[in-house]
Order: sequence, then structure tokens, then C-alpha cells
Amino acid sequence: MLELEVKELIIDALQLEDMTPDDIQSAEPLFVEGLGLDSIDALELGVALQKRYGISLSAESADTRKHFASVNALVQLIETHRKK
Repeated sequence: MLELEVKELIIDALQLEDMTPDDIQSAEPLFVEGLGLDSIDALELGVALQKRYGISLSAESADTRKHFASVNALVQLIETHRKK
């Protein structure tokens, strides 16, 4: 399941050793509230997405902020990318 895969990618890429996929709520924000990630985490997560799925994101793009809003948003991004 892609949702679980994305959660595991977040945990691995950001070395969140004390977390499990069950600890991450799919609809919760990834940044500030919710998971509480920061801009460094965003860069690392972006690199991990590029390596695993071939998705290239621009740090300045407003769309990128939307894609990084939650696990659900990342899942949608990956699914859309796969259809191209």
C-alpha cells in the first residue's frame, strides 16, 4: 500500500527511529503542527522522493508546499506522477 510506503520513507529518510508508520496520521500536517517537520526535513524528504520515485520538486513552488502538506498529499503526488 502506497500510504504505508510513504510513511516508511518519511521514517527512513528523516531517521525517526522511535516512530512507526502507525504513529503518523495520513491527514495530519507534516510541518509545524502534526508531525512537526522543518525545512531541513523537507529537503531530505524531497531527495528521498526523487531517489525512490523520480519526482523532482522545486523548493520555491507553491505546489510543492501543497504536496508536502500531509501523507495523503504525497500519496496523490506519487500516484499522479506514476500515471504520466
